[in-house]
Amino acid sequence: MTTMVDVARRAGVSVATVSHVLNETRPVRPDTRAAVLGAIEELGYTHNTLARSLVTSRTRSIGLAVSAISNPYFTEILQGVEAGALEAGYSLLIADPHDDPHHERKVVQLLHERRVDGMIVAPSAEPAEMVGYLARREVPTVFLDRLVGDAYDQVCAENTGPVRQLVEHLADLGHTRIGLVAGLPGLSTTTERVQGYRDGLRARGLPFAPALLAGGNSEAEGAQDATRHLLAAPEPPTALITANNAMTIGALRALGALGLQVPRDIALACFDDFSWADLFTPRLTAIAQPSKDIGAAAVRLLLERLQEPDRPPRTVRLPCAFVHRTSCGCAEPVPAAPPAAQERNRTP
Repeated sequence: MTTMVDVARRAGVSVATVSHVLNETRPVRPDTRAAVLGAIEELGYTHNTLARSLVTSRTRSIGLAVSAISNPYFTEILQGVEAGALEAGYSLLIADPHDDPHHERKVVQLLHERRVDGMIVAPSAEPAEMVGYLARREVPTVFLDRLVGDAYDQVCAENTGPVRQLVEHLADLGHTRIGLVAGLPGLSTTTERVQGYRDGLRARGLPFAPALLAGGNSEAEGAQDATRHLLAAPEPPTALITANNAMTIGALRALGALGLQVPRDIALACFDDFSWADLFTPRLTAIAQPSKDIGAAAVRLLLERLQEPDRPPRTVRLPCAFVHRTSCGCAEPVPAAPPAAQERNRTP
């Protein structure tokens, strides 16, 4: 089996220099580093990260606890976390807490017992037990998507302003009864998006009507029930906002089952864009979250915490984008003519 001694001999350097290159414990001249890496590649040497972790008390691994990994939004967050971790030389251990507070606590403990250097967690609606476990053991942690308090590092998208923008857009199209299918109670995302809904109504001089707000529990099935409930009201909404992508699917199923067409019978706008939103007929007007950027930012925050354990906690919020399509009732935008066509059509 090839050893560090063999690598050092082939590269013409000391074993200590090979160690510094592998562990990045001291600057090494570029030509020397290249010689060591060339010898490693030529000899097929594999660095013993376990042995290194016993010496440094670091495993260069990150635990990621995110529910509903099959959800396109969280899948993109995972891609951002994975890319950021790989770039920094960290491996990733992933677990799904299923948005269950008790299971969440067990998952976090299991990741901690595998000696990860830190964790990135999307907390449930009742995260107290899990947060308490991490705090007592002083595990470096970043919370993403959902906030748990200013005492922790956390990163998420803006929620209130974008939902307000959806409400204002629908109101400007003439809608006065705008319904909201809200997410799971207890999540900061749910609270902030409901606040954005109320802010938008207030901004356009529309009253808040409790009958136009229904909880979809952040899932498709719950949103189906919530949509049916809203549309069974004596004065049903003429426009609907869904507060995440799973609930958008549920709302569309309910509307289809009721024989309603979007936007002819009811306008629809949603929080969360996803890759096939542009393929629906009509195409979905949506708020797009910077999912991959959220994941990458969480990794950066965690690495900063590992480097400076005593620095003040930070909350990072990233802006969303309003993606204007046709499910809100607006006409399909006319694509611009290519430059050659514009030149031909120009009046002499």
